[in-house]
Amino acid sequence: MRIVLLGPPGVGKGTQGRRIASEKRWPLISTGEILREAVARRTPLGQQAQRVMDSGQLVGDDLMNELVRERLAEPDAEKGFVLDGYPRTVVQAEALDAMLAERSLGVDAALAFDAPAEELVRRLGARRECPVCQRAYNMMSAPPRENERCDDHPGSTLVRRADDGEETIRKRLLVYEAQTLPLVGYYRAKGRLLEVPGTGSMDQVFERMRQTLAVAVGGR
Repeated sequence: MRIVLLGPPGVGKGTQGRRIASEKRWPLISTGEILREAVARRTPLGQQAQRVMDSGQLVGDDLMNELVRERLAEPDAEKGFVLDGYPRTVVQAEALDAMLAERSLGVDAALAFDAPAEELVRRLGARRECPVCQRAYNMMSAPPRENERCDDHPGSTLVRRADDGEETIRKRLLVYEAQTLPLVGYYRAKGRLLEVPGTGSMDQVFERMRQTLAVAVGGR
């Protein structure tokens, strides 16, 4: 299956995508991973992306689309993949459809995770990281063994990232609603939207996702 993940910051789509990709032996492909691999391999697109990032600019749609096209052509993505962080806009979704259609393929499911805004603010506000190794924790769902101390560097007190303050979090949620939420309507209109409540434990959400996918696959 070819799956895209949708959902606001903090909803846990990356965690759930990683689990289903591992279970099904599909690659989990994120925009960050695509950029890092292309730059590390020094492909022509990777070098172009490096120049853009070195200049302090964001990688534009055209270049990002071509980087995704290059990554999806890799052998490990032939039987299925999970896309996290792409598409972010309807324009990117249309580009993804076009590049898959060239191979007589398409997106099989858009998994849309959601949770109340106040829950997302609490989750993101609970994130911490080690100032030494940047290991990430969540004081709600994945805390360290010793309160506020890194497991690997016990002498280091965990810190909150600058972008995890409440005001910044709420701004990020507004950006998601404006730029990315329209994708829900896009995939709903195509009959590919699968909605998964993102509340509850990670295991509960994962089981809901598995059941939702099983029903969808059985109906096609």
